[in-house]
Amino acid sequence: MNIDDLTIGQAKELSSLFGAGKSASTSRIYDSIIGEYVIVRSRNEGVNAGVVVAADETGIILADARRLHAHTPADESLSWYEGVALSGLSSDSRASAAVGKGIIEDYSWTKCTSQAEKSIRGHISHEQR
Repeated sequence: MNIDDLTIGQAKELSSLFGAGKSASTSRIYDSIIGEYVIVRSRNEGVNAGVVVAADETGIILADARRLHAHTPADESLSWYEGVALSGLSSDSRASAAVGKGIIEDYSWTKCTSQAEKSIRGHISHEQR
């Protein structure tokens, strides 16, 4: 076989045999959050919470996603959205109604505790001011 005579399809097949493209560890990272309730932070979409349906390096898809417009942790000794991921939302926090959402940009995710998930899912929806 002359490498110079390979078709694009043959080159792709060959590269997949040697693990080119997505690394196994990257794939496992994304696969590990499928079905989890998380808080996602991104540049344009802000802070959202929901169940991960799909995720990769290009974006994330959430079911039952709620945008957290103003988020204060229920436990006042905690801070930021990481505190919300641990203890849930305070009564003065503001969240949207739940929708399906795709975030196609760089993002970070933080896994929620079951207590936080229950709090966020049960939080009253607020109108936009």
